[in-house]
Amino acid sequence: MVDSLATLADLVRRPSVNPMGRDVSGPEYLEGRITDYLVQRFSAAGLPWARQPVAPGRDNILALLEATVPGAPTVLWDAHQDTVPVEGMTIDPFLPLVRDGRLQGRGACDVKGGMAAMLVGLERLIGSAQPRPVTILFTATVNEEFGFSGARAIASLWSGAGGVSPGDGPARALAGARPVAGIIAEPTGLDVVGMHKGAVRWRIRVGGRSCHSSFPERGDNAIYTAARASLAIEALARELLTRSPDHPCGPPTLSLGTIRGGFGVNLVPDNVILELDRRLVPGELPRAARDEVIRRVAEACPGAAIEHEEPFVEHHGLPSGGAETMLAGRRLADRLGEAVRGQGRRSVVRAARYGTNASVYAAAGVPTVVFGPGSIDQAHTCDEWIDVAEVEIAAAALVAAMA
Repeated sequence: MVDSLATLADLVRRPSVNPMGRDVSGPEYLEGRITDYLVQRFSAAGLPWARQPVAPGRDNILALLEATVPGAPTVLWDAHQDTVPVEGMTIDPFLPLVRDGRLQGRGACDVKGGMAAMLVGLERLIGSAQPRPVTILFTATVNEEFGFSGARAIASLWSGAGGVSPGDGPARALAGARPVAGIIAEPTGLDVVGMHKGAVRWRIRVGGRSCHSSFPERGDNAIYTAARASLAIEALARELLTRSPDHPCGPPTLSLGTIRGGFGVNLVPDNVILELDRRLVPGELPRAARDEVIRRVAEACPGAAIEHEEPFVEHHGLPSGGAETMLAGRRLADRLGEAVRGQGRRSVVRAARYGTNASVYAAAGVPTVVFGPGSIDQAHTCDEWIDVAEVEIAAAALVAAMA
């Protein structure tokens, strides 16, 4: 039987850190090591596969496991290849040690545990003597943690959104028609997430006028303006927590994630960049949410040189389709829950506060749910880990659900 622990360890020891929009480089960055590993694994298993270039050094990888029953539907399995950065970790991020039934390392929980479960599930289905009534399209996507560009590239294979890239030919041929449903790997604790938040993220550029710090009155300190903007953002963030507090996904939120400005203590800075994350409850519009922030900042900083860049992330959350799409997603959620309970574990259908690739696929007309081993509480942490037993249960549940 294919070993889920060994597969997870293989993934964790291969760094795939997302630069998160920063101008950084090094052996731990980008997803290429995982992509190459998947190519080798699919080739060894005899699965047809294709690369889909998304950005320099960043390729989605697709593999197809055909059904053995004529006229079978296709179900999408998706797991992202990238992880968040490793700064501040208290463990070796790429040394997959197991202690007390937990494997530790960057990405172990988010989302290499879920990817391992899907890889193991695929290979067990290949080796099974039972008929396969479903074709499975597995996609390993890039840049989920920062921009969802990998998922958007996959979705464009069916929707045509964003045009046709010259490098998409092999992926488009392999992907075929739009899947009837999709499962997105994320740490849900073996529950099934059928609804989650959307997000809009963008940068604010605050301008000023530089001068020598011995005559600061001759300049226009961009940090002071950015500070006033930050306080306005904080006030709105507190207000948002009082809106829709009983929503299944939690209230809408706003977070100022990064702020960068200044070149030296003896220079009055003329430029500051802020990055914002506005989380949306399903039904909120990204542009309307962003416009509210723009208004509040303008009121706090009248006359200031402030530019709001176009969003680098903008999605409506899950569900984002019509009633038929949501119903199909519910059917898939129920089937996965039954499969987990068949393994002796509790599983419920619930909502989540975070966002995933699922919203991109749902917007492209693929009824989608989120499922996987591990807890979101361990994702992105300084000592990230996952319960190894949950990875095995998730693999078994995926196989059972497809049967």
